[in-house]
Amino acid sequence: MARTTFNGPVVSQNGFIDGHQLTAANAINSTATATAAQVASGYITSTSASPTTITLPTGTALGNALNASQGTVLDLYIDNSAGASTVTVAVNTNAVLSTAAVDTAASFGDLTIAAGATGIARYTLMFSSATAYTFTRTA
Repeated sequence: MARTTFNGPVVSQNGFIDGHQLTAANAINSTATATAAQVASGYITSTSASPTTITLPTGTALGNALNASQGTVLDLYIDNSAGASTVTVAVNTNAVLSTAAVDTAASFGDLTIAAGATGIARYTLMFSSATAYTFTRTA
């Protein structure tokens, strides 16, 4: 399975993974639609004291930002460990929950991220075309 080089939130000692510079976190601290660039970075943080909904970009916008094609995969980490309220992720046009996410909503389809020490989630976005992706919680 192909992986993009846009992933970057995995922690390393020297700031590089597989020769790629890690990307700085993108903060979304109030309800908003994430930009394609924020999602393409692979790492979003939230430190909000209020419930926050992060809507993903459209499949077209994210596909263009990644120069995606069928088979492109992106891991997205959302870190709410410094937040004080729940973050909810919402999908957008041409971004759909995968079959695993629909069938097992309590795990693969879990779109809420608790605040505090357990408030980190990893989602995998898999492109079925240059402008459409499926979305699954993978950790």
